[in-house]
Amino acid sequence: MNRVLAVLLLLVSTVIFGAQWIENDKSSKSDEIEVSRVLNALHEKASVADYEGYFALYATNAVFIGTDAHEVWSIDDFKAYAKPHFDKGTGWTYLPRNRHIYFSPDNQVAWFDELLDNQKLGETRGTGVLIKTDGTWKVSQYHLAIPIPNSLASSVALQIKKQKN
Repeated sequence: MNRVLAVLLLLVSTVIFGAQWIENDKSSKSDEIEVSRVLNALHEKASVADYEGYFALYATNAVFIGTDAHEVWSIDDFKAYAKPHFDKGTGWTYLPRNRHIYFSPDNQVAWFDELLDNQKLGETRGTGVLIKTDGTWKVSQYHLAIPIPNSLASSVALQIKKQKN
């Protein structure tokens, strides 16, 4: 009788935990789709200079980190920078081509890295964090960088040092 009870308990546990695992997997897939949708919308809205739509995708306390070492902007500072450009109808176009998305165990925080193409800068990299608030993913941090090939790193670093002197 104990063996039958143990087997029955094992089967019930397997069904319950299996269903939970399947549900978590579905949740993470839908979250991955939604995070990707937010990032795609971010790039699309910047490209068409949609100020309201672009900044609606950011959290109220977001930070944008640009390619220059001094560009660490609060969302309000970044809005002030972007507004004149967007008002003239000139946003910026970055085309994503390779993206990886990762999640915290509770699926409330996502971080990503993506390679992007830009007409002026060429290959760039975006990294950042999104936080799910009230069921909606918002960009909490976005960091745009220009990846430097290792074979050029020393000469680029030297140019930067010379510019600072």
